[in-house]
Amino acid sequence: MNGLGVLTAFACAFAGTSGALLGRAAARRRQAAARRRAAFGRLAGGEAAAAATDGCAGLVVRYMADLSRRIAFGATRPLAPNATADARVRREKAPGGSMGRSEAWLSEHARKAGIASEVSLEGYRESRARLALALALAGALVGAVLSNEFALLLGAGGLLAGAAAPRWAVRDAERRRAREVERHLSEMLEVTALGLRSGLSFDRSFELYGGHFATPLAQACLSARRRWSLGLSTRDEALRDLAASYDSEALARVVENAVRSLRFGSSLAESLEAAASEARAEHRARMEERAAKAPVKMMMPTGALILPAMLLLVLGPVLLELANGF
Repeated sequence: MNGLGVLTAFACAFAGTSGALLGRAAARRRQAAARRRAAFGRLAGGEAAAAATDGCAGLVVRYMADLSRRIAFGATRPLAPNATADARVRREKAPGGSMGRSEAWLSEHARKAGIASEVSLEGYRESRARLALALALAGALVGAVLSNEFALLLGAGGLLAGAAAPRWAVRDAERRRAREVERHLSEMLEVTALGLRSGLSFDRSFELYGGHFATPLAQACLSARRRWSLGLSTRDEALRDLAASYDSEALARVVENAVRSLRFGSSLAESLEAAASEARAEHRARMEERAAKAPVKMMMPTGALILPAMLLLVLGPVLLELANGF
């Protein structure tokens, strides 16, 4: 009995010590992985994280950015490793080096979405292939529970949804980034006009907003200001590149007016103040339009989720009485 008690105590002590050591080792591994992810995120830059949207679209954008980095570093193997290389060779041999349709689309919209330096063409195509296969397999497995026809239908639907998910995520990030710049555009114009009214030059006034505000637009303005101050591009080119990186007609109009005013020496403070008032009015009208559309958009989930429950609550007793009567 004493020997059995000693063995039991020894087993309990061994199990407790082993559990503590394993837990400590697991905690160390998690901390090391967190440090690697943080270092990798600092190395890659925060542009994709800042431009990524919320919800499913944000997850898809982050997945494309991570997959692009892994392909660039050779950490993952593409499903079709020779497809992008063959496309690049055909493009180089083509007259003028024209881009393909998907590459041209990604080059245009990824820049406006703020993820051009994070999502590559290889990552975009690989994410489409992997998501299409994953969603097709998931749909087929779910449909197989019901019938073979449902398996084929849900598999085909998952295949199409997975192939279209990266394009939809890029467009969603582009729209959200355009709404973000429209919200802060009037603020940027007012700060620049205030600097001009105070006797500062346009360069210094434009730098005020980027140096004293923490919005994504302020960071983009500060980056454009550094480009022409360091001689990497002219002021007109930097401002036009800033406007081209957003899907905003208001910002494009403001930049063109500023470039013309600076070139011909006309008064810029008054035009910036007028543009700020116009941008504020457009943003207010857009917000009122979105608020007016909210009740209409809520009709679908209301009818799909609440109405069946109400009908069951009202008609349930009647149906039970009819069933008992028969």
